Amino acid sequence: MARVLGLGIAVVLAAALAGCGGSSTKSSTPPPPPPPSSTGASGCPQVSAPLSRSESRKRPAKPLDASKTWIAAVDTSCGSFTIKLDVKDSPHTTASFVSLARSGFYDDTTFHRIVPGFVIQGGDPTATGTGGPGYSVVDKPPAKTSYALGVVAMAKTSTEPSGASGSQFFVVTGDASFLTPDYALLGKVVDGMAVVDKIGRLGDPSDPNGTPTQVVVVRKITISSS
Repeated sequence: MARVLGLGIAVVLAAALAGCGGSSTKSSTPPPPPPPSSTGASGCPQVSAPLSRSESRKRPAKPLDASKTWIAAVDTSCGSFTIKLDVKDSPHTTASFVSLARSGFYDDTTFHRIVPGFVIQGGDPTATGTGGPGYSVVDKPPAKTSYALGVVAMAKTSTEPSGASGSQFFVVTGDASFLTPDYALLGKVVDGMAVVDKIGRLGDPSDPNGTPTQVVVVRKITISSS
């Protein structure tokens, strides 16, 4: 079963340079046309989708050191953004995410679901919405949790308990105030929200399934602590 946010979604609604050369005595051969641009209208490079793959990892044995600040730098084909991890509210979720990132689980995956004005969702190496690491963890979010702009949380199936997660995460890009507090908190984007917004525009507003209009690849997620 695909890990999606289990609620109905209210959908929201170049200049080309040319030149020629010559002289007064003879004509010259015009230069060849420039090669087609590898960058889409979104400003994100056009990239190929990575191969779908199945992955399996071991659940981490212990949580992260809560006395430290944990940062995840997400490098994508559209640019980079940074997440400050919520170790306090989600000790199991953050430990799992860090373990997966460090093992290369997220390398060459995609944002397989993009709903403009709502969320971008990634973390599935199969790119089908059904993939995961072979285990799940649970961190039930606080009752007053609100999924505000820039919040990063974990996707789950409708049959899993509140706060359950595998590897799939979503970043809120618009109004998600209607979401109930059932999705484990991973953290919040603290830098690069413009990149998240750029990715968030690469979906069809009329498609509630969130099929991307352009491939966006997560090249690597790098973890640091201080």
